[in-house]
Amino acid sequence: MSDAVARFRDAWAHQRPDLDLSSMETIGRVRRLASLMNTITDDHLADSDLTRPEFEVLSALRRSPQGLRPRQLTRATLSSGAATTKRLIRLETAGLITRTPLQRDRREVQVQLTPQGRDLIDRLYPTQLDREAAVLAPLTPDERTQLADLLRRVLTPIDPA
Repeated sequence: MSDAVARFRDAWAHQRPDLDLSSMETIGRVRRLASLMNTITDDHLADSDLTRPEFEVLSALRRSPQGLRPRQLTRATLSSGAATTKRLIRLETAGLITRTPLQRDRREVQVQLTPQGRDLIDRLYPTQLDREAAVLAPLTPDERTQLADLLRRVLTPIDPA
């Protein structure tokens, strides 16, 4: 069965037969899968007037009921500080989050979901899980577990989180 990654690998093999292209088999597919999932998620979020990175901020906050500081959100969402700030401004303007200055250092803020933000992420997150499950439908439950374990082994040494 041929896919885009196999075609890319074959083209590279033709152009540069001296290169070891074996990593493309996995990394190329992981990258392509991530890109395609981002597009699928973006398409489904369009009706909610929320971007995928904003969805990721709301998801991180939903997992942390006590709230998070902006730098924690930056790490959790693998974003830049400037991008996080821009998202927080937009989400606050939309009434989905609050930013409360910390008592001990008023320059720092604690970001929390508003009830409206919590309701929105609680409505959107299950449909995101359904989309992810649909993408993994060709795999058996055991294959999903095996794939998750293998990817965890690759990711753990390089993930700063």
